[in-house]
Amino acid sequence: MSEPRIVVVGDSILDRDVDGSVTRVAPDAPAPVVDVEDTDERPGGAGLAALLLAGQGARVTLATCLGDDAAGARVRELLGAEATGVDVVTLATLPATRTVTRVRSGGTTLVRVDTPAHPAPGALATEALAAALAGADAVLVADYGRGVPADDGVRAALAAASCPVVWDPHPRGPAPVPGTAVATPNRAEVTALTSGSTGAPALDVAAGELRRAWGLPALAATDGDRGVVLATDAGPPVFVPTPRAVAGDACGAGDRFAGAVALALAGGDRLVDAVGAAVHDVATWLAGGGVHSLRAGRSGTVVATGGCFDVLHAGHVASLEAARRLGDRLVVLLNSDASVRRLKGPSRPVNGVADRRRVLESLACVDEVVVFDEDDPRAALSRLRPDIWAKGGDYDVASLPEAALLPEWGGRVVLLPHLPDRSTTRILDHARRSHPRTRNDSREPQEASS
Repeated sequence: MSEPRIVVVGDSILDRDVDGSVTRVAPDAPAPVVDVEDTDERPGGAGLAALLLAGQGARVTLATCLGDDAAGARVRELLGAEATGVDVVTLATLPATRTVTRVRSGGTTLVRVDTPAHPAPGALATEALAAALAGADAVLVADYGRGVPADDGVRAALAAASCPVVWDPHPRGPAPVPGTAVATPNRAEVTALTSGSTGAPALDVAAGELRRAWGLPALAATDGDRGVVLATDAGPPVFVPTPRAVAGDACGAGDRFAGAVALALAGGDRLVDAVGAAVHDVATWLAGGGVHSLRAGRSGTVVATGGCFDVLHAGHVASLEAARRLGDRLVVLLNSDASVRRLKGPSRPVNGVADRRRVLESLACVDEVVVFDEDDPRAALSRLRPDIWAKGGDYDVASLPEAALLPEWGGRVVLLPHLPDRSTTRILDHARRSHPRTRNDSREPQEASS
């Protein structure tokens, strides 16, 4: 499905990050003085969920309540400008749009300031919502406890939806409507929503209890960098671990996860596959900066490297770790299966691109993997425009066709140390000698490190 249609229903916010440096304490109070260097605004709540989905290629309709004020106008502006164009359906006009301001220094939030939150009025105009739902491939309910998903008309429209409904709940919000495909609470929300239980049950037990209480076929309980517990009515719970722990700001991770599940279900994926894909998507997104990657422009030094990485070995790992130390983010450009066959011969790759990508994404030093289908990475580099293109020291820069591209945007090539006697070809040749009946294709080109 090239452009799935997703309807996001819920409570919207204007999020504001005020970043600065702290070098002194106020003379009139024991408080740090923040010298403001940058202010960033983005949609929050259901607005953030809609923005993220639009950035992933979905056609998004956001059904929400906003104030007829500067903050509401700013949310609409950000959704139209920074996404691929979110269609906003205003279910009611509030006295004011809720804003959340975080004052930060060195990546740490020092204080958060919230404006008063106005609940949605008693009855919302749902005609446009019903029309949007009629053409949707999936629905995401982003409940932030301010009343949109609790409205009777909204709930009736959601219950009548003929596509998968993913419900991201809130402890102050209502239970999902009948027919919901899956709910996606986090550990704290599961704990709050099962507080009547005796003791503190394990997450898989509590998730199953909440699923049964809500009468749902499935509930995916997120547990931070540990992973997700998927409780279903079909058998024991399934644990989906994260490929890696990512330090930093996890703001928006729940919205990203629920949206990724909705997007996968819209494309016809099985639920367990949708949850697995969403777990990996969130880890990659957080490694790439999370919500802060939505800012205009890009901060920090982006390093790219590339190769086939068919049978990952110590030489690969050494090169990748060295490349990551050159900057703030490492993107690996990975040859597709067809590209590998053209470069290495018909017996390659040994491992398909999905497996090769999965192994690379599990490495702490790798922030993102981008697959390309061409014989060389020039087109992918032109799209990414990294600051540094890092290659193993066994390569001759003059032989790299992509080297001439980097100066076009101010980038440069850096060579990395090469560990001798490590190569995929050497590993495969050893395996063939050890097992003589294995076909040996002498026409396969040699490779040094990828």
